[in-house]
Amino acid sequence: MSGFSYSLKKVIINIIVILALSFLLGFLFLQLYLPMYTNHGETVSVPDLSGYTFDESIDILDNSGLKYEVSLDSGFSTDEKALAVLKQIPAAEEQVKSGRKIYLTLNARNAPLIKMPNLVNMLLKNVQETLANMGLERGEIIYVPDIGINVVLEQRYRGVSINEGFEVPKGAKIDLVVGDGLGNQILSVPNFVGMDETDAEFLILGSGLRLGQKNYSKNDTIPTGYVFKQTPEANMQVKTGEIIDLWISGERDF
Repeated sequence: MSGFSYSLKKVIINIIVILALSFLLGFLFLQLYLPMYTNHGETVSVPDLSGYTFDESIDILDNSGLKYEVSLDSGFSTDEKALAVLKQIPAAEEQVKSGRKIYLTLNARNAPLIKMPNLVNMLLKNVQETLANMGLERGEIIYVPDIGINVVLEQRYRGVSINEGFEVPKGAKIDLVVGDGLGNQILSVPNFVGMDETDAEFLILGSGLRLGQKNYSKNDTIPTGYVFKQTPEANMQVKTGEIIDLWISGERDF
């Protein structure tokens, strides 16, 4: 019986020793070996590489203990140098382990080509949005005599007139030839005094002129609805598109 008790006691002691050793080894593995192997607690703040060239970015990453890989997909920005960093993953200031690979998207050396849209006959106020959506910029606005006010008459790239479908680099500046609304044809202003209001309006438009303000006033000598004054006066020499103001007898009919 005493021999059995001794054997049992010995087995229990061995088990306790084995458990203690296992616990110690587990503690050492988790607290010493594993942190050393994985560099636990040793993190690096990812530098902001935006705007830096590829060569500059490599030096910065090397000094930070980080690696890099260039993405096959490139972008393009007219505001950045060729091969400048446009995007990075992970983002700047993220905490990563030393030796982590940073993925870089670079600015292309050459701008991609874009087919020119047709801006002719568009109003100038609508052109800006169209160009921006295509990745183009509005350049110089050149006004020329034409009855179409602020209407695009011609689109140019580097001083040369271009048509719809012509390929230009993304970010290119497109110069616009625009009508000034006056035209260059000189004509004599007709006499509208004594004419019916409706007839006077038709004659203004038919003469290549534009109707301006219509002023209504009681007049004892001119029938209601007839023109008794105009500016510019009759027979004056003006350009096409000139504005004609009329004074009409009577009160305005709302």
